[in-house]
Parts: sequence; C-alpha cells; structure tokens
Amino acid sequence: MSARPTVAINPPLLKWALEESGYTLERVAKAIPVKEEKLKAWLNAELQPTMRQVEKLAHFLQRPFSIFFLPSPPKLTPLAAEYRRLPKVTPGKESPELRLALRHMLIRRETALELMAELGEQPPNFTLAGSVDEGAENVAERLRSALAIPLADQLAWPNEYRAWNTWREAAENLGVLVFQFGSVPLEEVRGVALLRQPMPVVGINTKEIPEARVYTLVHELVHLMLANAKEEVAALNEHSTAKEWQIVERFAEEATSLTLVPVNALQEVIAQLRLASGSWTIENIRKLARRFRITPLAMATRLATGGYMSWQQYHAWRKTWDAYVEQLPARTGGPVAQSLKAIGRNGRPFTALVLGALAANRITSVDAARYLDLKFHHFDDLRTRLVQGPANGSPE
Repeated sequence: MSARPTVAINPPLLKWALEESGYTLERVAKAIPVKEEKLKAWLNAELQPTMRQVEKLAHFLQRPFSIFFLPSPPKLTPLAAEYRRLPKVTPGKESPELRLALRHMLIRRETALELMAELGEQPPNFTLAGSVDEGAENVAERLRSALAIPLADQLAWPNEYRAWNTWREAAENLGVLVFQFGSVPLEEVRGVALLRQPMPVVGINTKEIPEARVYTLVHELVHLMLANAKEEVAALNEHSTAKEWQIVERFAEEATSLTLVPVNALQEVIAQLRLASGSWTIENIRKLARRFRITPLAMATRLATGGYMSWQQYHAWRKTWDAYVEQLPARTGGPVAQSLKAIGRNGRPFTALVLGALAANRITSVDAARYLDLKFHHFDDLRTRLVQGPANGSPE
C-alpha cells in the first residue's frame, strides 16, 4: 500500500500557530493524532504532514487551513494587550482555553464593526468613566443611573434568569458587547474586559450561575469605567505593584456591590424582612440575596462593606457557607435550543446585526452561520426568539 501524499507546509507557521495556541506538543499530537516525534519532525522540516493531518491541525487550533502555507507569520497584537489585568492570569501565559475565548471575542467585535460599516451604522461608544478618588459610592450611583434599572423592577424579578438578561441588556444599551464563553475553568477567570473603543467587550464565563454572572458583568463595567479614566491599562502594560493593583480591585468590588445593592435599598429591605444585626445566618442572607437576585456570598460581602457585620463575622460566615456549598448537589438544567445558545454566546445586538446584514444581502448565509457559530437551519427559530425577547426563565 503506497504512502499517502504529503503537503509542503511552512514549518515556522506551524511553530507560530502552536505557540499562539498555548497548547503543549503532547496535547496537539494527541488531538491529531500523531506521535509527538512526528510533530517535532514537521517543525524541524524533516517530514511533511498529509492533507488530512493539516486539516486536523487547522480544526484543533481553530486556524484557517491556508495559514500553514503563508510565507511568514501574521503580525498580531499580543492578547495581553487587549484585556485588563486578571487576578490569576500571567500575561502571555493564558491557558489555551482562555486564549481561544479571547480570540473569538476579538473576532466578533471586529466583525461587528465591519458589519456596521457595511450597513452605514455608527458604532456606539461606552463613555462612562470613574476614578478611585471619587469614591465607590459615587461611581456606583453614576453606573446604576446609566444602566437605568429601577429598583422596584429588580426587587420584583421572578428568577435569576430575568435578572441576568436585564442587566446584560442594560450593559449592551451602553455600547458594550457582552459575550459568553465556556471551557475556561472558573479558577482561571470568571469574567474579562477587553479595553477597546468603540464597543469594548465584557466576556462572562458560562460556568458561573446566572446570579453570579450579574456580579461579574457589573464588576467588569466598573473596570471599563476606570480604563476610560486612564486608571487602568491592558495587562501587558500594567506595571503597578500587587498592593497597588489590589487597591483598584477592591475599589471595583465595592463599587459593584453598591451598584447592585444601593445603600438606601439595603436598609429598606433589611427592615422589611425584619432582619436584625447579628442575625446573619445562611438562611437569612440567602433570603436577602434572593430579593436583589445576587449570590449569598455577594450579599455577605455587601453586608460587611456596609458595616452590617464585622469582617470577623464575615470570615466566620464564609467558612460556614463554603462548607454548606460543598454539600449542595450540582445545578443541572434541561436541554437548551441551539438558537438560545447562539444568543447567549453572541449577545442580542451582535446576533441582530448579523441577521440584519444577511437580510440586506451584505453577507451570505455561510458567512452568517460562521459568525454566529450556528447551523443555518436554526435561523428561523433564531429570528423568532430574537423578536420575542428573553423569557423569564430563558437560560441565555
């Protein structure tokens, strides 16, 4: 039996693609699959892969097939020059999963700008800015006012999905693209802000429960405000000490808590529920958190920063809470329609933009399917759900 014909790829392009992916040689070799020694031989121009092997490489690394035949690697902005500094992420050392998620979000943003230009639309700017020197309460009041979510509506939301969908829509109305990504461990990142203008991006990890996504979204909006005030820069250019950075991070956490649970609102709801100081059991804090549709942990933090419980009480409660959570069964959900997954992943503004460009014959159905990562036979259902808007229990 004759050997399968090989194709002449450019080894430096393969090396570039592997380095950009963040994957180890072992993991790539296993995915194709070939022996690691053969992959090294490709890199050293000692052997060449078959057409099928190049196709598998392109699919696994999520790069165009043609990339391996270019004369030289494309010049790209380092990913760490795009996102804000993250607690557990070393710039340039992101996991392969996070690197891929960041690439996808950047591509969607660029696609949105291109489609808006094709359609003659002006991209919105996120203009809110905030400074640490202003104080967290002032920044929170301005952000809450801009988001325009009445407190009465928030306290009446029937479930956490309505909360998430409403906060997300409010953020998108301010000119922010809100995307969701999976596959990235929560231990690495819960949310991320891409510091681009116009239309900066907030990315949310779908491993978060909906009420936790709300906190993460508002937290990233605060960081965007700080970036607009030149008090934050991209991770690659962030050279402040850990102590200096922690001051900014703590400020963002406090401003987020105050945005979600304003001072007067917290006082009123505590009085309504007849919760006295010192009665901060797990059940009482869960009851209070449900009113605002945030997590009990976020509510406990809000109570501590608001002076309703001491930090000593908070740490004792946190220890009890962590033990309680360990015993809870994992949340499970039913099957979700592919169209809803697409809306959740891409956001309603981006989804509507793609469908609008398709209707105006600016792009093909193949383009639209690729932009939304959705097979074309789901598009009728997608249009229907987009027009209907999110339902109370819609897991977008």
